[in-house]
Amino acid sequence: MTQTQTHTLAVPGADLVYDVTGPLPPADGRPPLFMIGQPMTADGFGALAAHFPDRTVVTYDPRGLGRSARTDGGTDNTPQQQAADLHRLAAHLGAGPVDVFASSGGAVTALEWVSAHPDDVATLVAHEPPINPILPDAAGADRARAAFNDAYETGGSGPGMAAFIAMTSWRGEFTEEYFAQPAPDPAMFGMSTADDGTRDDPLLSRDSWAVTDYRPDVAALNASPARIVIGVGEESAQTYTARTAEAMAALLGGPATVFPSHHGGFLGGEFGYAGKPEEFAAKLREVLAAPPAG
Repeated sequence: MTQTQTHTLAVPGADLVYDVTGPLPPADGRPPLFMIGQPMTADGFGALAAHFPDRTVVTYDPRGLGRSARTDGGTDNTPQQQAADLHRLAAHLGAGPVDVFASSGGAVTALEWVSAHPDDVATLVAHEPPINPILPDAAGADRARAAFNDAYETGGSGPGMAAFIAMTSWRGEFTEEYFAQPAPDPAMFGMSTADDGTRDDPLLSRDSWAVTDYRPDVAALNASPARIVIGVGEESAQTYTARTAEAMAALLGGPATVFPSHHGGFLGGEFGYAGKPEEFAAKLREVLAAPPAG
């Protein structure tokens, strides 16, 4: 079995911890495969990476998350800063251009990475990037986001996460029908109502609002040499991140590519939100191997 080596790269304002599974440079000449998320850290890609034993896989913890400590005193998570970190990491590894599978907020970061550093990436598969401004009901999405943040600030993680789940599982636009619903009970999702007093969750606080407020540079993306594929889960139909994925794909001139399962379809059962990692990996392998369109 190929061993995973863990390293730390000092970048301005942070010490990035990253993992490399396989040789660098890759023995077969194919580019390394980066797997990135936000706020999810490297440990979320274990099940998916296990299905790519023939590829050199690079994962990392974004600055301030998991093992990657910040030295700048900041708490905000921005696509621009994280894209700059990934550019430095790829340059440090001498690894470009690389293939990238990016999930959720990591997909937003990856879109910025391609925009800002187009020669870094060969193929990007951006799975369900959550981007409010590209939705027709952007104001409603902002309002729904504010509602789960208010629940978090008022009652802590349980109420905040319950409201977040209500937002991300709602199908269709955020109409008045959505906002007329009673606040969801955390117990419905097996979560405690106890408040530990912390308010620094990167998902529920405002620290990552720059991710969902991101405005993609469509001209830069279309002009880049990277092949960009926007992914959407087959079970995600009409949910928030399915709609943002489809809107992003449309901006780039094509439909979204359907992947098995849901928003976390590549996850194993260890996180309580199991997808179909084997089927997901097979689809990802197919997409990465496809020739450029046209």
